[in-house]
Amino acid sequence: MNIHVEGLVAIVIFYLLILLVGIWAAWKNKNSGVMEGVDRSETIMVGGRDIGLFVGAFTMTATWVGGGYINGTAENVYLPGYGLAWAQAPFGYALSLVLGGLFFAKPMRSRGYVTMLDPFQQVYGKRMGGLLFIPALMGEMFWSAAILSALGATLSVIIDIDINMSVIISALIAIFYTLVGGLYSVAYTDVVQLFCIFLGLWVSVPFALSNPAVSNIGLTAVKQLNANQTAWLGKIESPDKWMWADNFCLLMLGGIPWQVYFQRVLSASSATYAQVLSFLAAFGCIIMAIPSVLIGAIGASTDWNQTTYGPIPPMQRDQSDMILPIVLQHLCPAYISFFGLGAVSAAVMSSADSSILSASSMFARNIYQLAFRQSASDREIVWVMRITIFVFGALATGMALLTGTVYGLWYLSSDLVYVIIFPQLLCVLFIRGTNTYGSVAAYIFGLILRVGGGEPYLKLPPFIYYPGWTIEEKVHHVTKEVEYLVLQRFPFKTASMLASFLSNVAFSYLFKYLFESGTLSAKYDFLDAVVAKHSAEIMDKTTLVNKNIIGLNEMTPVKPRLSVTLAATFTRKETLTEEEDSSPESPSHENE
Repeated sequence: MNIHVEGLVAIVIFYLLILLVGIWAAWKNKNSGVMEGVDRSETIMVGGRDIGLFVGAFTMTATWVGGGYINGTAENVYLPGYGLAWAQAPFGYALSLVLGGLFFAKPMRSRGYVTMLDPFQQVYGKRMGGLLFIPALMGEMFWSAAILSALGATLSVIIDIDINMSVIISALIAIFYTLVGGLYSVAYTDVVQLFCIFLGLWVSVPFALSNPAVSNIGLTAVKQLNANQTAWLGKIESPDKWMWADNFCLLMLGGIPWQVYFQRVLSASSATYAQVLSFLAAFGCIIMAIPSVLIGAIGASTDWNQTTYGPIPPMQRDQSDMILPIVLQHLCPAYISFFGLGAVSAAVMSSADSSILSASSMFARNIYQLAFRQSASDREIVWVMRITIFVFGALATGMALLTGTVYGLWYLSSDLVYVIIFPQLLCVLFIRGTNTYGSVAAYIFGLILRVGGGEPYLKLPPFIYYPGWTIEEKVHHVTKEVEYLVLQRFPFKTASMLASFLSNVAFSYLFKYLFESGTLSAKYDFLDAVVAKHSAEIMDKTTLVNKNIIGLNEMTPVKPRLSVTLAATFTRKETLTEEEDSSPESPSHENE
């Protein structure tokens, strides 16, 4: 193995910079929230709720602009038969941030939640919160693993470093500064990382464009270069339009219910700031995608026979997913390609650390504290968070080394977040009267309909064949193996999401009617969702009475310890002053 010393030195310098910024951020904010009496665990999760516009906008943008984002955008633009028309991530995620800012950021921030799962546990109970934690955890973990894997492959292409070693070192650095400083370290390093992404990619583009092997990308945008490469603008064929719309809805709506997004929303200094951060990040996502689009177009406009890469193009070597680092290595001078390498590394670490922190926050608060140890001290929760940051980081690293399955698992888990969590978030925030019975039904229906459609990336065959399905032949150019995959052209992911949403509403009202009308005896309300909805398991009775949500005769006994602990769990000062009438459980929603 011939390691490029200059590239190795550049990446070491970059990693040291990120590590020092992370440690500095932790030291700078070590006493944040102490004077205001905020728990240390909450400071780690949401940064003391004092993240300003500048840092907030950078960290929210960097969360989405990861290694998968910049590599995947370039890949789709480069791929023959796809092109820019199928590079949906930039516009899809940008619109998800806009919608999140318009409809979700303000109610979530103004009610003082700490994690995305808080409203589910508040309304549906700790058991349902635990079930919803599963797809949320899967999404965060597999996303981290996929982008760490992409980083390892990129480093191995450009500087010939061992892929496993690069994954492990990158993960250890991200885990360390996340352990030390929590959200503060993640947010401040995101500022540096986003700057590196912007600088590294934009510096590389002019050199790649001016390479003699690259044709005019304005011409190749609409004209086919050769028999193997179509115009990079791409087009959407009529049979694929519903599949395109399905994938776009998944990015646009499924990009909202992620803890990495709401962690930034809930860390904002006000509900209005949370909205503004979302809009700024949407703009940032579009800007940061431009160099990736150009690099993909350059890859589609290159005569690879004139480069050091060789006469066989990346697509025919099954290396389309590596088009960005390949362009950097073979079309740019060596010292310029190292700038691009720093950009890819920055993109990966900016997303990996966020996902690891998000998964740990949900486990420590919603599973360990609220479900099992409601009397746990703040110090105990902090240590649980630190342990889970290390454990989840180690798990993501281990998965990243299994490069063959990570991407398939991430695609499936992302779909489950869209199909299961998004409709439930709509119900819990905006639909009054939904309950645990509806939530369980929605979970089951969504899971069956989505998994039933199969997952080609996991070679998971479908057991539900939706209208318009067809068999697709996939040829592996290197091994010459031929795979036959079932392609579902019907928008079954969005259909599964809508079925999940309607199931929640329908079954919630059905069981509400059955219990309140006396058709079913109260003793059968085993989920405590209708008759004993506001039980001691979830909420503090004093809070409920003060807000006139329920009468004294409706309350079940509450242990004194829970009355103190859980009042702080779901109640913040701003909750009593902002958005009170928009809660699904507020007095205005009880006139049913």
